[in-house]
Formats: sequence, C-alpha cells, structure tokens
Amino acid sequence: QVQLVESGGGLVQAGTSLRLSCTSSELTFDGRAMGWFRQAPGKEREGVSCIVSSGGSTYYADSVDGRFTISRDDARNTLYLQMNSLKPDDTAMYVCAAGTYDVCLGTWSRGAFFGFWGQGTQVTVSS
Repeated sequence: QVQLVESGGGLVQAGTSLRLSCTSSELTFDGRAMGWFRQAPGKEREGVSCIVSSGGSTYYADSVDGRFTISRDDARNTLYLQMNSLKPDDTAMYVCAAGTYDVCLGTWSRGAFFGFWGQGTQVTVSS
C-alpha cells in the first residue's frame, strides 16, 4: 500500500513560518507532478501548490502566492512547502499528493490526476 507521509505541522502564531515535508518509501516522486492541498473544517479542499518533477514550473493558489514556496528533492524523494507570514486563515489540514502525470494541469487545484494522497499534517495559526 502506497503511503505518503507528511510532517512539520504545528501550532504557530500569525506572522511566523513553518516548513512541511512529504515523503514516501513506496512511491517514487521523480517523474510525477506533486501537490499540496489543504482543508479547513467546514470548507472544501483547496489546492495550495503544484510542482512538476523538474521543479521548473510551480503553481500557487492566489491566497498563498508570495508567501508559500513549494520545492522538491527527488534524490531524497521529498516534497516541501515553506510557509511564511502565516495567517489564521491558513489553519487547515495540509495534505500532499502525487500526480499520475508530470504536469500540473489546469484543473490541478481540484485534485485532478493526483492518484496518491497522504493523511495530512495539521497547521494551526493563532492570531
């Protein structure tokens, strides 16, 4: 069974930073687009960011653009999300996902063509 494991979440104050990580011992990230998604209680899942395997193309939700940075280290089979200037509205369960293809399609933010998902790591930002 393929597992993606996220880490790095926690309870932080607004304005501070966190770095999330995602790795897997069963699935190779190289050659796949990877994404971060989040879901807050009572809200729909939101696509946060997507990155292709070369790292040359990255995509962000408007709500995090300029504050969050997605990156990957395929040698370590690890995906990262650097989150700066955190806001209370960033509070959510953050989940990483591995794509079926090596492209962030226009519908990436809806989770299209992401075949493997982690369980998530909770990020709580206090005001």
